[in-house]
Amino acid sequence: MENTNYLKPNAGSVLSHSWEIMWNKFITLFLIVLIIFLVQIPLSVHQNYNDENFMTSILGTFVLLYLLFIVSPFKMSADLLYLKAIRKVEFEVKEIFDVFNIYLNVVLASLLSIAIIGIGIAFFLIPGIVFACRLAFVPFLVMDKKLDAVKAVEESWRLTKGFGWRIFWLYVVSFALIIAGAMVIGFGAIIAYIWICLAMAAFYQAVLEERGELTEPVEEVITETIETSETPDVIE
Repeated sequence: MENTNYLKPNAGSVLSHSWEIMWNKFITLFLIVLIIFLVQIPLSVHQNYNDENFMTSILGTFVLLYLLFIVSPFKMSADLLYLKAIRKVEFEVKEIFDVFNIYLNVVLASLLSIAIIGIGIAFFLIPGIVFACRLAFVPFLVMDKKLDAVKAVEESWRLTKGFGWRIFWLYVVSFALIIAGAMVIGFGAIIAYIWICLAMAAFYQAVLEERGELTEPVEEVITETIETSETPDVIE
C-alpha cells in the first residue's frame, strides 16, 4: 500500500507539512521562540555603541562569545523540539534546557560549522553558501543522533549529498517568508520564523525517510515491545 504520509525532501512538501504542524502546536512553539528571543536580549547592548573604540571591541568580543556559548546551544536545543513536533512526539518546553547535558559537544559543533562556513565565505562567498547548505543538518544530528561535532559535520555532508540545491531553495523561500511576514505585521515575522524552523526540521526528517535511515522513536519501540510480550507467540 502506498504511504500517503510520505514527506518529500523539497521546499513545497516540507513547508506544507510544517504549516499544519505549526497551528496544531502553536502555543508551545511560540513559547520556544519566546525563550530564544529572551536569550538574545543581551546582544542588544552592542547596538548602543557605534564608535570605533576599546569598549566597542570588548562588546564585539562579548557578542561573538555569547552567540557561541549561549545563543547557539539554545537554538540547537530548539531545533530538536521542532523535530519532535514534526514527528508528532510529545514534548515540554522545559526540554529546551536539556542541551546543557551535552553542552560541550554542542558548542564544538557550532564552532566547527561556523569556522567551515566562514572559511567558505572568505573564498568568494559561493563556497560558503555551499557549506551552509551541506552542513544544515549538523544541529539535528548533534541533538537527535547525539553525534560528536566532527561526526555530525561528516554525516551532514553525506546526508545532504544530492539535496544541496533543494536546501538552498528552501533558504531562499525562507528569506522571502521572513520579509513578507515582517511587512504584513510584526507578529507575522514570528509566524514565518516558526514555520521556517519547522520546515528545516521537516526537511531533515524527509531526507532520513528518503534514504531509509529513519529510526523509530524510543516511545514507539517500548510500546511495541510491551504489546509483543503480552501476546502469545504463534508459529505458523
